[in-house]
Amino acid sequence: MTRLSKEQINLFEQAIYLPLLLIVLERDTSIIKESGIKLKEPYLTLIDQVMRKIQLQLKQIKADMKQQQMKLHKLKQDESFTMYAFLFNGYEEHHNYFNPRIRNKVNELLMQYILRMEESSTSEK
Repeated sequence: MTRLSKEQINLFEQAIYLPLLLIVLERDTSIIKESGIKLKEPYLTLIDQVMRKIQLQLKQIKADMKQQQMKLHKLKQDESFTMYAFLFNGYEEHHNYFNPRIRNKVNELLMQYILRMEESSTSEK
């Protein structure tokens, strides 16, 4: 059983997913730049805006974690699972995450960020 609240678990999980999402977007940016797409700028602009939003949120999450004296460490990874250590209030818990679950969650977050960017773009017009 975990000693963490739902809010603390959410902070730890955001600290896992958001950096991975940034890696995906950075890789996509380089792929688009090297591709034969004729109109690259709209895609690159969208990705850049999403990355900025994620970076701001990640900065806030890290500040919240620091305030609550929470730390995250990646312990080990194999083809199926990644294990993280959640350090908080003098306790340490190890949590295993199924790699396809991580990928699906990162995909879901990417969709949410892109849709939010589209909604905010539409509402500004």
